[in-house]
Amino acid sequence: MRVLVTGGAGFIGGALVHALLGGGGEVMVVDDLSTGSIDNLHPAAGFRTIDVTGPGLANVVIGYGPEVIVHFAAQVSAAASIVDPDVDWRVNVEGTRAVAEAAVAAGARRVLFASSAAVYGEPQELPLTEESSTEPAVPYGRSKLAAEGVLAEVLRPAGVDFACLRFANVYGPRQRADGEGGVVAEFGSRMARGITPTIFGSGTQTRDFIFVADIVSACAAAAAFEGTLAQPGANGPAYNVSTGLATSVNALAEGLRVAMRYPGEIARGEAREGDVAASVLSPRKAADTFGWKAAVDLQAGLGATAAWFSQQS
Repeated sequence: MRVLVTGGAGFIGGALVHALLGGGGEVMVVDDLSTGSIDNLHPAAGFRTIDVTGPGLANVVIGYGPEVIVHFAAQVSAAASIVDPDVDWRVNVEGTRAVAEAAVAAGARRVLFASSAAVYGEPQELPLTEESSTEPAVPYGRSKLAAEGVLAEVLRPAGVDFACLRFANVYGPRQRADGEGGVVAEFGSRMARGITPTIFGSGTQTRDFIFVADIVSACAAAAAFEGTLAQPGANGPAYNVSTGLATSVNALAEGLRVAMRYPGEIARGEAREGDVAASVLSPRKAADTFGWKAAVDLQAGLGATAAWFSQQS
Protein backbone atom coordinates (compact mmCIF):
# COMPACT_ATOMS: atom_id res chain seq x y z
CA MET A 1 0.00 0.00 0.00
CA ARG A 2 1.21 3.47 -0.92
CA VAL A 3 0.36 5.86 1.92
CA LEU A 4 0.92 9.55 2.57
CA VAL A 5 0.84 10.59 6.24
CA THR A 6 0.46 14.24 7.19
CA GLY A 7 1.91 14.94 10.62
CA GLY A 8 3.98 11.78 10.24
CA ALA A 9 6.77 13.15 12.44
CA GLY A 10 4.42 13.47 15.40
CA PHE A 11 3.67 11.13 18.27
CA ILE A 12 0.91 9.07 16.64
CA GLY A 13 1.88 9.71 13.02
CA GLY A 14 5.45 8.57 13.59
CA ALA A 15 4.26 5.36 15.22
CA LEU A 16 1.93 4.64 12.30
CA VAL A 17 4.68 5.25 9.75
CA HIS A 18 6.94 2.74 11.51
CA ALA A 19 4.14 0.16 11.50
CA LEU A 20 3.25 0.68 7.83
CA LEU A 21 6.85 0.39 6.70
CA GLY A 22 7.33 -2.65 8.92
CA GLY A 23 4.39 -4.24 7.12
CA GLY A 24 5.96 -3.71 3.70
CA GLY A 25 4.15 -0.53 2.72
CA GLU A 26 5.56 2.57 1.05
CA VAL A 27 5.16 5.85 2.96
CA MET A 28 5.61 9.56 2.32
CA VAL A 29 5.54 11.91 5.32
CA VAL A 30 4.43 15.53 5.13
CA ASP A 31 5.15 17.54 8.30
CA ASP A 32 6.12 21.13 9.04
CA LEU A 33 7.94 20.03 12.23
CA SER A 34 6.20 22.71 14.28
CA THR A 35 5.38 20.07 16.89
CA GLY A 36 6.75 16.91 15.28
CA SER A 37 10.34 15.74 15.53
CA ILE A 38 12.88 14.37 13.08
CA ASP A 39 13.61 11.75 15.75
CA ASN A 40 10.15 10.25 15.15
CA LEU A 41 10.76 9.75 11.42
CA HIS A 42 11.52 6.35 10.00
CA PRO A 43 14.63 6.55 7.76
CA ALA A 44 12.90 4.55 5.03
CA ALA A 45 10.02 7.02 4.71
CA GLY A 46 10.00 9.79 2.16
CA PHE A 47 9.77 13.21 3.78
CA ARG A 48 8.82 16.73 2.80
CA THR A 49 8.76 19.71 5.17
CA ILE A 50 5.43 21.31 4.29
CA ASP A 51 2.70 23.16 6.16
CA VAL A 52 -0.68 21.74 5.09
CA THR A 53 -2.12 25.28 5.11
CA GLY A 54 0.61 26.64 2.85
CA PRO A 55 1.52 26.33 -0.83
CA GLY A 56 3.11 23.24 -2.28
CA LEU A 57 0.97 20.56 -0.62
CA ALA A 58 -1.06 19.62 -3.69
CA ASN A 59 2.03 19.25 -5.88
CA VAL A 60 3.67 16.89 -3.39
CA VAL A 61 0.54 14.78 -2.97
CA ILE A 62 -0.11 14.61 -6.73
CA GLY A 63 3.53 13.82 -7.41
CA TYR A 64 3.56 10.97 -4.90
CA GLY A 65 0.19 9.54 -5.94
CA PRO A 66 -0.89 7.84 -2.70
CA GLU A 67 -3.57 5.20 -2.52
CA VAL A 68 -4.42 6.26 1.04
CA ILE A 69 -3.87 9.53 2.91
CA VAL A 70 -3.83 9.54 6.71
CA HIS A 71 -4.29 13.09 7.97
CA PHE A 72 -2.79 13.69 11.42
CA ALA A 73 -1.39 17.23 10.94
CA ALA A 74 -3.32 19.47 13.33
CA GLN A 75 -3.39 21.95 16.16
CA VAL A 76 -3.98 19.44 18.95
CA SER A 77 -4.15 21.46 22.17
CA ALA A 78 -7.60 22.24 23.58
CA ALA A 79 -6.05 24.88 25.82
CA ALA A 80 -4.28 26.56 22.90
CA SER A 81 -7.52 26.57 20.92
CA ILE A 82 -9.14 28.67 23.64
CA VAL A 83 -6.27 31.17 23.58
CA ASP A 84 -6.16 31.45 19.77
CA PRO A 85 -9.22 29.91 18.10
CA ASP A 86 -8.34 31.50 14.74
CA VAL A 87 -5.11 29.51 14.45
CA ASP A 88 -6.93 26.38 15.58
CA TRP A 89 -9.55 26.86 12.83
CA ARG A 90 -6.99 27.65 10.14
CA VAL A 91 -4.91 24.55 10.82
CA ASN A 92 -7.64 22.06 11.63
CA VAL A 93 -10.35 23.13 9.19
CA GLU A 94 -8.64 24.88 6.30
CA GLY A 95 -5.68 22.50 6.53
CA THR A 96 -8.07 19.55 6.26
CA ARG A 97 -9.75 21.17 3.24
CA ALA A 98 -6.36 21.49 1.54
CA VAL A 99 -5.57 17.83 2.23
CA ALA A 100 -8.98 16.71 0.96
CA GLU A 101 -8.65 18.72 -2.25
CA ALA A 102 -5.15 17.35 -2.81
CA ALA A 103 -6.47 13.82 -2.28
CA VAL A 104 -9.08 14.34 -5.00
CA ALA A 105 -6.53 15.83 -7.39
CA ALA A 106 -4.12 12.94 -6.76
CA GLY A 107 -6.76 10.25 -7.28
CA ALA A 108 -6.42 8.80 -3.78
CA ARG A 109 -8.76 5.93 -2.93
CA ARG A 110 -9.27 6.79 0.74
CA VAL A 111 -8.61 9.50 3.34
CA LEU A 112 -8.44 8.73 7.07
CA PHE A 113 -8.84 11.72 9.36
CA ALA A 114 -7.65 11.88 12.97
CA SER A 115 -10.71 13.35 14.65
CA SER A 116 -11.33 13.43 18.40
CA ALA A 117 -13.70 12.58 21.23
CA ALA A 118 -13.74 16.35 21.77
CA VAL A 119 -16.40 16.62 19.06
CA TYR A 120 -18.98 15.26 21.51
CA GLY A 121 -18.52 17.87 24.25
CA GLU A 122 -20.27 17.15 27.56
CA PRO A 123 -21.89 13.73 27.06
CA GLN A 124 -25.65 13.41 27.35
CA GLU A 125 -25.33 9.63 27.46
CA LEU A 126 -22.60 7.06 28.04
CA PRO A 127 -21.00 5.31 26.37
CA LEU A 128 -20.79 7.74 23.48
CA THR A 129 -21.61 6.28 20.09
CA GLU A 130 -21.17 7.80 16.68
CA GLU A 131 -24.87 8.71 16.80
CA SER A 132 -24.49 10.72 20.04
CA SER A 133 -25.05 14.47 19.90
CA THR A 134 -22.04 16.60 19.00
CA GLU A 135 -21.84 19.79 21.03
CA PRO A 136 -18.11 20.57 21.44
CA ALA A 137 -17.21 22.55 24.55
CA VAL A 138 -14.00 24.14 23.22
CA PRO A 139 -12.79 25.54 19.88
CA TYR A 140 -10.59 22.48 19.34
CA GLY A 141 -13.63 20.20 19.35
CA ARG A 142 -15.55 22.58 17.10
CA SER A 143 -12.72 22.68 14.57
CA LYS A 144 -12.43 18.90 14.50
CA LEU A 145 -16.17 18.56 13.92
CA ALA A 146 -16.07 21.20 11.19
CA ALA A 147 -13.18 19.37 9.55
CA GLU A 148 -15.30 16.21 9.43
CA GLY A 149 -17.89 18.23 7.53
CA VAL A 150 -15.26 19.56 5.14
CA LEU A 151 -14.19 16.02 4.27
CA ALA A 152 -17.76 15.08 3.43
CA GLU A 153 -18.18 18.25 1.37
CA VAL A 154 -15.05 17.69 -0.70
CA LEU A 155 -14.67 13.90 -0.88
CA ARG A 156 -18.21 12.57 -1.27
CA PRO A 157 -18.90 14.25 -4.63
CA ALA A 158 -15.52 13.03 -5.90
CA GLY A 159 -16.18 9.42 -4.88
CA VAL A 160 -13.21 9.26 -2.50
CA ASP A 161 -13.85 6.97 0.47
CA PHE A 162 -13.08 8.43 3.89
CA ALA A 163 -13.38 7.88 7.62
CA CYS A 164 -13.29 10.24 10.59
CA LEU A 165 -11.58 8.32 13.37
CA ARG A 166 -12.65 9.85 16.68
CA PHE A 167 -9.76 9.04 18.98
CA ALA A 168 -10.27 8.70 22.72
CA ASN A 169 -7.47 9.90 25.05
CA VAL A 170 -4.29 8.62 23.43
CA TYR A 171 -1.10 7.98 25.42
CA GLY A 172 2.18 6.14 25.02
CA PRO A 173 5.96 6.40 24.53
CA ARG A 174 7.25 9.48 22.66
CA GLN A 175 4.25 11.63 23.57
CA ARG A 176 5.29 15.16 24.45
CA ALA A 177 4.13 16.62 27.75
CA ASP A 178 3.66 20.03 26.11
CA GLY A 179 1.45 20.80 23.13
CA GLU A 180 0.04 17.44 22.06
CA GLY A 181 0.40 15.85 25.48
CA GLY A 182 -2.49 14.60 27.59
CA VAL A 183 -2.60 13.82 31.27
CA VAL A 184 -0.50 10.64 31.00
CA ALA A 185 2.36 12.48 29.28
CA GLU A 186 2.13 15.38 31.73
CA PHE A 187 2.15 13.12 34.78
CA GLY A 188 4.81 10.78 33.39
CA SER A 189 7.17 13.61 32.50
CA ARG A 190 6.83 15.19 35.93
CA MET A 191 7.12 11.95 37.90
CA ALA A 192 10.23 10.95 35.96
CA ARG A 193 11.89 14.25 36.95
CA GLY A 194 10.68 14.15 40.53
CA ILE A 195 8.34 17.10 39.99
CA THR A 196 4.94 17.05 41.66
CA PRO A 197 2.11 16.43 39.14
CA THR A 198 -1.23 18.20 39.55
CA ILE A 199 -4.72 16.77 39.20
CA PHE A 200 -7.08 19.53 38.10
CA GLY A 201 -10.53 19.27 39.61
CA SER A 202 -11.67 16.40 41.81
CA GLY A 203 -9.94 13.69 39.79
CA THR A 204 -13.18 11.75 39.63
CA GLN A 205 -13.65 12.82 36.02
CA THR A 206 -13.34 9.81 33.74
CA ARG A 207 -11.71 9.30 30.37
CA ASP A 208 -11.24 6.51 27.86
CA PHE A 209 -7.46 6.05 27.73
CA ILE A 210 -6.13 4.21 24.68
CA PHE A 211 -2.54 3.14 24.02
CA VAL A 212 -0.87 4.48 20.89
CA ALA A 213 -0.26 0.99 19.46
CA ASP A 214 -4.01 0.43 19.44
CA ILE A 215 -4.53 3.70 17.55
CA VAL A 216 -1.94 2.54 15.02
CA SER A 217 -3.61 -0.83 14.56
CA ALA A 218 -6.97 0.88 14.02
CA CYS A 219 -5.53 3.18 11.36
CA ALA A 220 -3.80 0.27 9.63
CA ALA A 221 -6.98 -1.81 9.66
CA ALA A 222 -9.06 1.07 8.30
CA ALA A 223 -6.49 1.78 5.58
CA ALA A 224 -6.47 -1.85 4.43
CA PHE A 225 -10.26 -2.38 4.64
CA GLU A 226 -11.60 -3.51 1.29
CA GLY A 227 -15.15 -2.27 1.75
CA THR A 228 -16.58 1.25 2.03
CA LEU A 229 -15.95 3.19 5.25
CA ALA A 230 -18.04 6.27 4.35
CA GLN A 231 -21.35 4.56 4.95
CA PRO A 232 -24.65 6.28 4.07
CA GLY A 233 -26.01 8.73 6.62
CA ALA A 234 -24.69 11.84 8.34
CA ASN A 235 -22.53 9.89 10.78
CA GLY A 236 -21.59 7.12 8.36
CA PRO A 237 -17.87 7.98 8.10
CA ALA A 238 -17.42 8.47 11.89
CA TYR A 239 -15.77 5.74 13.96
CA ASN A 240 -14.83 5.83 17.63
CA VAL A 241 -11.35 4.48 18.27
CA SER A 242 -11.43 3.67 21.95
CA THR A 243 -11.33 0.96 24.59
CA GLY A 244 -14.89 1.40 25.83
CA LEU A 245 -13.54 1.51 29.39
CA ALA A 246 -13.83 4.51 31.72
CA THR A 247 -10.92 5.33 34.05
CA SER A 248 -10.89 8.17 36.56
CA VAL A 249 -7.98 10.61 36.56
CA ASN A 250 -7.37 9.63 40.20
CA ALA A 251 -7.08 5.95 39.25
CA LEU A 252 -4.87 6.81 36.30
CA ALA A 253 -2.53 8.82 38.52
CA GLU A 254 -2.22 5.96 40.98
CA GLY A 255 -1.59 3.45 38.19
CA LEU A 256 1.13 5.64 36.75
CA ARG A 257 2.59 6.21 40.22
CA VAL A 258 3.03 2.44 40.54
CA ALA A 259 4.48 2.09 37.04
CA MET A 260 6.88 4.99 37.57
CA ARG A 261 7.73 3.98 41.16
CA TYR A 262 7.08 7.57 42.05
CA PRO A 263 7.19 8.18 45.84
CA GLY A 264 6.15 11.83 45.88
CA GLU A 265 2.92 13.73 46.35
CA ILE A 266 0.24 14.52 43.78
CA ALA A 267 -1.07 18.08 44.02
CA ARG A 268 -4.60 19.35 43.43
CA GLY A 269 -5.66 22.34 41.36
CA GLU A 270 -8.81 24.09 40.20
CA ALA A 271 -10.84 22.45 37.44
CA ARG A 272 -9.97 23.72 33.95
CA GLU A 273 -12.29 25.33 31.43
CA GLY A 274 -13.77 22.88 28.94
CA ASP A 275 -13.02 19.71 30.93
CA VAL A 276 -15.96 17.30 30.72
CA ALA A 277 -16.97 15.30 33.80
CA ALA A 278 -17.12 11.90 32.13
CA SER A 279 -16.27 10.42 28.77
CA VAL A 280 -16.14 6.88 27.45
CA LEU A 281 -16.63 5.89 23.82
CA SER A 282 -18.15 2.73 22.40
CA PRO A 283 -15.79 1.11 19.85
CA ARG A 284 -18.43 -1.31 18.55
CA LYS A 285 -18.89 0.27 15.12
CA ALA A 286 -15.18 -0.05 14.28
CA ALA A 287 -15.25 -3.67 15.40
CA ASP A 288 -18.32 -4.45 13.32
CA THR A 289 -17.11 -2.60 10.21
CA PHE A 290 -13.41 -3.21 9.84
CA GLY A 291 -12.74 -5.76 12.56
CA TRP A 292 -10.72 -3.67 14.97
CA LYS A 293 -10.64 -3.69 18.76
CA ALA A 294 -8.18 -2.36 21.33
CA ALA A 295 -5.76 -4.98 22.65
CA VAL A 296 -3.49 -3.22 25.18
CA ASP A 297 -4.48 -3.28 28.85
CA LEU A 298 -4.18 0.08 30.63
CA GLN A 299 -1.59 -1.00 33.17
CA ALA A 300 0.52 -2.65 30.45
CA GLY A 301 0.33 0.54 28.41
CA LEU A 302 1.24 2.65 31.43
CA GLY A 303 4.20 0.37 32.10
CA ALA A 304 5.56 0.84 28.58
CA THR A 305 4.97 4.58 28.80
CA ALA A 306 6.60 4.83 32.22
CA ALA A 307 9.69 2.98 30.98
CA TRP A 308 10.09 5.47 28.13
CA PHE A 309 9.69 8.54 30.34
CA SER A 310 12.14 7.10 32.85
CA GLN A 311 14.72 6.76 30.10
CA GLN A 312 14.33 10.42 29.21
CA SER A 313 15.02 11.77 32.68
